[in-house]
Amino acid sequence: MPGVPDVLLCDEAGNFHFVELKVTGGKAVELRPHQVAWLSNHSHASAWVLVLKKKTKTLPQRICIYPASAAMDLKMEGLAVEPLYAETETVNWETILGLISPT
Repeated sequence: MPGVPDVLLCDEAGNFHFVELKVTGGKAVELRPHQVAWLSNHSHASAWVLVLKKKTKTLPQRICIYPASAAMDLKMEGLAVEPLYAETETVNWETILGLISPT
């Protein structure tokens, strides 16, 4: 179905969490209109955008996580939008999963 995020997680309490995955080499985050619409319409739910900013010659790889409510800003402003959480090089998946599913 167009717009539904890439990953659906179900935590131990039975709650669902949606994560849209994006990769960028620059500052733009290429969210399609139907993705922005889905994320915006479900911003009250546990819905997220996880962006991998690829390593460059001068900067390390960076992982950023944004709430669904930031989807329109991400589309328009890209990585200039302040993430809820960001990490470089070594990714602490436990922290990221704790943000997505705080139970």
